[in-house]
Amino acid sequence: MSTEAARQDVTPSQVVLLECNLDDMTGEALAYALERLLDAGALDAWFTPITMKKGRPAVLFSVLCRPEEAPALRAMVLRETTTLGVRWRPMEREVAERSADRVDTPWGPVRRKLKRLAGRVVSVKPEFEDCARLAREHGVTLQEVIDRARDVPADPAM
Repeated sequence: MSTEAARQDVTPSQVVLLECNLDDMTGEALAYALERLLDAGALDAWFTPITMKKGRPAVLFSVLCRPEEAPALRAMVLRETTTLGVRWRPMEREVAERSADRVDTPWGPVRRKLKRLAGRVVSVKPEFEDCARLAREHGVTLQEVIDRARDVPADPAM
C-alpha cells in the first residue's frame, strides 16, 4: 500500500450561514454563483427548492463560511445573485478529523478521504474520479474499483 498523508486542517467550530431567497435566476446562473462563492473561500454553498408567496417556485441560496470571510462573501452574494438582501447567522459545528491517503489497487492508485473519530478511522471514501478512470481504462466495474480501494486498511500512523 502506498500512502501519501495529506492532513487537512480541522475546520473551525465557528461558522456563519448566509442565506437569501431567489425566484428570478436560471439554474445556470445559480450554478455560476455557487461556483464563484466556493472559489472565493466559502466552506460550502448550495440551493434548496422552496415556495415563496403567491406559490412562486424559488430557491433558498445558502453559503457556509468562516466568520472573517462573511463580509466579503455577503457582498459577493449581492453582486452575483439577484437578491436585494442577505441574512446571516453565526453557528457552531463539530467536525470530524480528516486525512487523505493513496492506495494501490490492481488497476492503479486511488486517492481516498479518511474520517476519524477519537483517532480511529470510521469511514473511507475513495475518490470517485480516480475509480471511474480506472474502471474505464481496465474494463472493470466502477463498484469493483471502489470496493477494492475501500478495503485496503488505512495506515494507523496517519
